[in-house]
Amino acid sequence: MAYLNTEDAHRIYFEYYPGNKVPVMLIHGWGMSCRVWDTTLVALQAAGHAVVSYDQRGCGASDKDFNEVSIASSARDAVALLAHLGIERVVLNGWSLGGPIAVEAAATLGSGCAGVVLTAGASPRYTQAPDFALGNPPGSTAQTVAALREDRANFLYNLTKAVCAIPQTPAMENWMWSLFMQSAPSADTALADLDALDQRAALAALDAPVLSIVGAKDVVVQPDICRLAGTIARHGTVAEFADSGHAPFIEEGPRYRQVLLDFLATIA
Repeated sequence: MAYLNTEDAHRIYFEYYPGNKVPVMLIHGWGMSCRVWDTTLVALQAAGHAVVSYDQRGCGASDKDFNEVSIASSARDAVALLAHLGIERVVLNGWSLGGPIAVEAAATLGSGCAGVVLTAGASPRYTQAPDFALGNPPGSTAQTVAALREDRANFLYNLTKAVCAIPQTPAMENWMWSLFMQSAPSADTALADLDALDQRAALAALDAPVLSIVGAKDVVVQPDICRLAGTIARHGTVAEFADSGHAPFIEEGPRYRQVLLDFLATIA
Protein backbone atom coordinates (compact mmCIF):
# COMPACT_ATOMS: atom_id res chain seq x y z
CA MET A 1 0.00 0.00 0.00
CA ALA A 2 1.29 3.46 -0.91
CA TYR A 3 0.96 6.52 1.29
CA LEU A 4 1.71 10.22 0.99
CA ASN A 5 2.95 11.82 4.20
CA THR A 6 1.25 15.16 4.84
CA GLU A 7 2.50 18.26 6.61
CA ASP A 8 1.05 17.16 9.96
CA ALA A 9 2.62 13.68 10.02
CA HIS A 10 -0.52 11.91 8.81
CA ARG A 11 -0.90 9.71 5.75
CA ILE A 12 -2.99 9.77 2.59
CA TYR A 13 -3.53 6.45 0.82
CA PHE A 14 -3.05 6.54 -2.95
CA GLU A 15 -2.78 4.34 -6.02
CA TYR A 16 -0.77 5.11 -9.15
CA TYR A 17 -0.96 3.23 -12.44
CA PRO A 18 1.56 4.36 -15.10
CA GLY A 19 0.51 4.87 -18.70
CA ASN A 20 1.59 6.52 -21.94
CA LYS A 21 -1.27 9.00 -22.32
CA VAL A 22 -2.12 12.09 -20.28
CA PRO A 23 -2.48 11.19 -16.59
CA VAL A 24 -5.91 11.38 -14.98
CA MET A 25 -6.44 12.00 -11.27
CA LEU A 26 -9.69 10.55 -9.93
CA ILE A 27 -11.07 12.41 -6.89
CA HIS A 28 -13.91 10.64 -5.12
CA GLY A 29 -17.00 12.18 -3.56
CA TRP A 30 -17.55 12.99 0.09
CA GLY A 31 -17.25 10.04 2.47
CA MET A 32 -16.32 7.54 -0.25
CA SER A 33 -12.93 6.16 -1.34
CA CYS A 34 -10.95 5.65 -4.53
CA ARG A 35 -12.62 2.23 -4.88
CA VAL A 36 -15.76 3.91 -6.20
CA TRP A 37 -13.80 4.64 -9.42
CA ASP A 38 -12.84 1.02 -10.17
CA THR A 39 -14.76 0.63 -13.45
CA THR A 40 -13.54 4.04 -14.62
CA LEU A 41 -10.00 3.18 -13.59
CA VAL A 42 -9.75 0.03 -15.69
CA ALA A 43 -11.24 1.80 -18.73
CA LEU A 44 -8.64 4.55 -18.46
CA GLN A 45 -5.87 1.99 -18.08
CA ALA A 46 -7.08 0.04 -21.11
CA ALA A 47 -6.99 3.26 -23.14
CA GLY A 48 -3.37 3.86 -22.11
CA HIS A 49 -3.81 6.67 -19.59
CA ALA A 50 -1.79 6.94 -16.43
CA VAL A 51 -4.18 7.05 -13.46
CA VAL A 52 -3.75 8.28 -9.90
CA SER A 53 -6.40 8.20 -7.19
CA TYR A 54 -6.37 8.79 -3.47
CA ASP A 55 -8.53 8.52 -0.38
CA GLN A 56 -9.35 11.91 1.08
CA ARG A 57 -8.59 12.73 4.70
CA GLY A 58 -10.75 10.63 7.00
CA CYS A 59 -11.88 8.35 4.18
CA GLY A 60 -11.05 4.88 2.95
CA ALA A 61 -7.55 3.73 3.87
CA SER A 62 -6.25 7.23 4.72
CA ASP A 63 -5.68 8.25 8.31
CA LYS A 64 -8.81 9.25 10.19
CA ASP A 65 -7.46 11.68 12.80
CA PHE A 66 -6.33 14.66 10.72
CA ASN A 67 -6.25 18.06 12.39
CA GLU A 68 -7.72 19.68 9.27
CA VAL A 69 -10.30 18.08 7.00
CA SER A 70 -11.55 20.48 4.33
CA ILE A 71 -11.94 21.04 0.62
CA ALA A 72 -8.79 23.17 0.71
CA SER A 73 -6.71 20.51 2.48
CA SER A 74 -7.86 17.80 0.06
CA ALA A 75 -6.88 20.04 -2.86
CA ARG A 76 -3.46 20.58 -1.28
CA ASP A 77 -3.11 16.82 -0.89
CA ALA A 78 -3.94 16.34 -4.58
CA VAL A 79 -1.30 18.85 -5.64
CA ALA A 80 1.28 17.39 -3.24
CA LEU A 81 0.59 13.87 -4.48
CA LEU A 82 1.11 14.89 -8.10
CA ALA A 83 4.43 16.53 -7.15
CA HIS A 84 5.42 13.40 -5.19
CA LEU A 85 4.78 11.26 -8.29
CA GLY A 86 6.53 13.70 -10.61
CA ILE A 87 3.36 14.27 -12.67
CA GLU A 88 3.69 17.68 -14.30
CA ARG A 89 0.46 17.74 -16.31
CA VAL A 90 -2.82 16.09 -15.41
CA VAL A 91 -6.56 15.96 -16.01
CA LEU A 92 -8.52 16.20 -12.76
CA ASN A 93 -11.82 14.32 -12.50
CA GLY A 94 -13.81 15.12 -9.36
CA TRP A 95 -17.12 13.53 -8.39
CA SER A 96 -19.58 15.41 -6.14
CA LEU A 97 -17.48 17.04 -3.36
CA GLY A 98 -14.49 16.00 -5.46
CA GLY A 99 -15.60 18.63 -8.00
CA PRO A 100 -14.73 21.62 -5.80
CA ILE A 101 -11.51 19.86 -4.81
CA ALA A 102 -10.61 19.48 -8.49
CA VAL A 103 -11.38 23.15 -9.23
CA GLU A 104 -9.23 24.35 -6.33
CA ALA A 105 -6.38 22.03 -7.26
CA ALA A 106 -6.61 23.14 -10.90
CA ALA A 107 -6.30 26.79 -9.86
CA THR A 108 -3.12 25.93 -7.94
CA LEU A 109 -1.64 23.83 -10.77
CA GLY A 110 -2.15 26.49 -13.44
CA SER A 111 -0.66 25.26 -16.70
CA GLY A 112 -0.04 21.89 -15.05
CA CYS A 113 -3.76 21.23 -15.29
CA ALA A 114 -4.58 19.86 -18.74
CA GLY A 115 -8.31 19.61 -18.10
CA VAL A 116 -11.04 19.30 -15.49
CA VAL A 117 -13.97 16.90 -15.41
CA LEU A 118 -16.77 17.69 -12.98
CA THR A 119 -18.79 14.52 -12.51
CA ALA A 120 -22.02 15.71 -10.86
CA GLY A 121 -19.69 18.20 -9.20
CA ALA A 122 -20.79 20.45 -6.33
CA SER A 123 -19.21 23.47 -8.02
CA PRO A 124 -19.30 26.44 -8.42
CA ARG A 125 -21.79 26.77 -5.53
CA TYR A 126 -23.86 24.29 -3.55
CA THR A 127 -26.02 26.68 -1.53
CA GLN A 128 -28.05 29.74 -2.37
CA ALA A 129 -26.79 33.33 -2.07
CA PRO A 130 -28.31 36.76 -2.79
CA ASP A 131 -26.95 36.56 -6.34
CA PHE A 132 -27.30 32.76 -6.73
CA ALA A 133 -30.76 31.22 -6.74
CA LEU A 134 -29.68 27.62 -7.31
CA GLY A 135 -28.84 25.05 -4.68
CA ASN A 136 -29.95 24.32 -1.15
CA PRO A 137 -30.79 26.96 1.48
CA PRO A 138 -27.88 28.50 3.40
CA GLY A 139 -26.99 26.41 6.44
CA SER A 140 -28.30 23.19 4.92
CA THR A 141 -24.96 21.39 5.00
CA ALA A 142 -24.58 22.20 8.69
CA GLN A 143 -27.96 20.55 9.21
CA THR A 144 -26.75 17.54 7.22
CA VAL A 145 -23.67 17.20 9.42
CA ALA A 146 -25.84 17.39 12.55
CA ALA A 147 -28.09 14.63 11.19
CA LEU A 148 -25.05 12.52 10.36
CA ARG A 149 -23.68 12.81 13.86
CA GLU A 150 -27.05 11.87 15.34
CA ASP A 151 -27.48 8.61 13.41
CA ARG A 152 -24.59 7.95 11.07
CA ALA A 153 -25.37 4.41 9.90
CA ASN A 154 -28.99 5.05 8.94
CA PHE A 155 -28.25 8.46 7.40
CA LEU A 156 -25.57 6.97 5.17
CA TYR A 157 -27.74 3.99 4.29
CA ASN A 158 -30.51 6.34 3.16
CA LEU A 159 -27.98 8.49 1.29
CA THR A 160 -26.79 5.38 -0.54
CA LYS A 161 -30.37 4.73 -1.65
CA ALA A 162 -30.62 8.33 -2.98
CA VAL A 163 -27.37 8.37 -4.98
CA CYS A 164 -28.71 6.57 -8.04
CA ALA A 165 -31.91 7.31 -9.95
CA ILE A 166 -31.53 4.05 -11.87
CA PRO A 167 -32.26 1.19 -9.42
CA GLN A 168 -29.17 -0.74 -8.38
CA THR A 169 -28.77 -4.29 -7.12
CA PRO A 170 -28.62 -4.91 -3.36
CA ALA A 171 -24.97 -5.88 -3.81
CA MET A 172 -24.16 -2.50 -5.40
CA GLU A 173 -26.04 -0.57 -2.72
CA ASN A 174 -24.38 -2.52 0.09
CA TRP A 175 -20.99 -1.92 -1.50
CA MET A 176 -21.55 1.85 -1.68
CA TRP A 177 -22.86 1.89 1.89
CA SER A 178 -19.75 0.00 3.06
CA LEU A 179 -17.54 2.67 1.45
CA PHE A 180 -19.47 5.42 3.23
CA MET A 181 -19.17 3.59 6.54
CA GLN A 182 -15.36 3.46 6.26
CA SER A 183 -15.22 7.23 6.60
CA ALA A 184 -14.65 8.87 9.96
CA PRO A 185 -16.96 11.46 11.55
CA SER A 186 -14.11 13.93 11.07
CA ALA A 187 -14.71 13.76 7.31
CA ASP A 188 -17.98 15.60 7.89
CA THR A 189 -16.18 18.93 8.26
CA ALA A 190 -15.27 18.91 4.57
CA LEU A 191 -18.96 18.53 3.76
CA ALA A 192 -19.74 21.56 5.92
CA ASP A 193 -17.42 23.63 3.68
CA LEU A 194 -20.09 23.58 0.99
CA ASP A 195 -22.12 26.20 2.85
CA ALA A 196 -19.55 28.92 2.11
CA LEU A 197 -18.14 27.57 -1.16
CA ASP A 198 -18.14 29.96 -4.10
CA GLN A 199 -15.94 28.97 -7.05
CA ARG A 200 -17.59 31.03 -9.76
CA ALA A 201 -14.54 33.25 -10.24
CA ALA A 202 -12.08 30.37 -9.94
CA LEU A 203 -13.96 28.26 -12.47
CA ALA A 204 -14.25 31.14 -14.93
CA ALA A 205 -10.52 31.81 -14.63
CA LEU A 206 -9.40 28.29 -15.56
CA ASP A 207 -7.63 28.18 -18.91
CA ALA A 208 -7.97 24.40 -19.22
CA PRO A 209 -10.96 22.73 -20.89
CA VAL A 210 -13.74 21.77 -18.49
CA LEU A 211 -16.29 19.01 -18.98
CA SER A 212 -19.30 19.15 -16.66
CA ILE A 213 -21.21 15.88 -16.50
CA VAL A 214 -24.85 16.23 -15.43
CA GLY A 215 -27.10 13.60 -13.94
CA ALA A 216 -30.49 14.97 -15.01
CA LYS A 217 -32.24 13.17 -12.11
CA ASP A 218 -29.65 14.08 -9.48
CA VAL A 219 -31.17 14.78 -6.04
CA VAL A 220 -27.82 15.41 -4.31
CA VAL A 221 -26.42 18.21 -6.51
CA GLN A 222 -29.02 20.14 -8.46
CA PRO A 223 -28.57 19.42 -12.20
CA ASP A 224 -28.76 23.14 -13.02
CA ILE A 225 -25.65 23.73 -10.92
CA CYS A 226 -23.75 21.25 -13.07
CA ARG A 227 -25.13 22.78 -16.23
CA LEU A 228 -24.07 26.23 -15.05
CA ALA A 229 -20.54 25.01 -14.36
CA GLY A 230 -20.13 24.11 -18.02
CA THR A 231 -21.20 27.58 -19.11
CA ILE A 232 -19.17 29.51 -16.53
CA ALA A 233 -15.94 27.79 -17.54
CA ARG A 234 -14.08 29.63 -20.30
CA HIS A 235 -13.60 26.41 -22.26
CA GLY A 236 -16.54 24.50 -20.85
CA THR A 237 -18.81 21.82 -22.27
CA VAL A 238 -21.72 19.91 -20.77
CA ALA A 239 -22.59 16.23 -21.14
CA GLU A 240 -26.10 15.35 -20.01
CA PHE A 241 -27.05 11.91 -18.70
CA ALA A 242 -30.82 11.95 -18.90
CA ASP A 243 -31.49 8.80 -16.88
CA SER A 244 -28.83 9.19 -14.19
CA GLY A 245 -28.94 10.58 -10.70
CA HIS A 246 -25.78 11.49 -8.81
CA ALA A 247 -23.50 8.73 -10.14
CA PRO A 248 -23.53 8.55 -13.96
CA PHE A 249 -20.31 6.49 -13.89
CA ILE A 250 -22.29 3.75 -12.11
CA GLU A 251 -25.76 4.28 -13.57
CA GLU A 252 -24.80 4.74 -17.22
CA GLY A 253 -21.28 3.38 -16.97
CA PRO A 254 -20.50 2.45 -20.60
CA ARG A 255 -21.63 5.83 -21.94
CA TYR A 256 -19.90 7.68 -19.09
CA ARG A 257 -16.61 6.00 -19.84
CA GLN A 258 -16.92 6.76 -23.56
CA VAL A 259 -17.74 10.43 -22.91
CA LEU A 260 -14.74 10.67 -20.60
CA LEU A 261 -12.39 9.02 -23.11
CA ASP A 262 -13.69 11.23 -25.91
CA PHE A 263 -12.97 14.31 -23.81
CA LEU A 264 -9.47 13.08 -23.00
CA ALA A 265 -8.84 12.47 -26.72
CA THR A 266 -9.25 16.22 -27.35
CA ILE A 267 -6.41 17.05 -24.95
CA ALA A 268 -3.03 17.20 -26.64
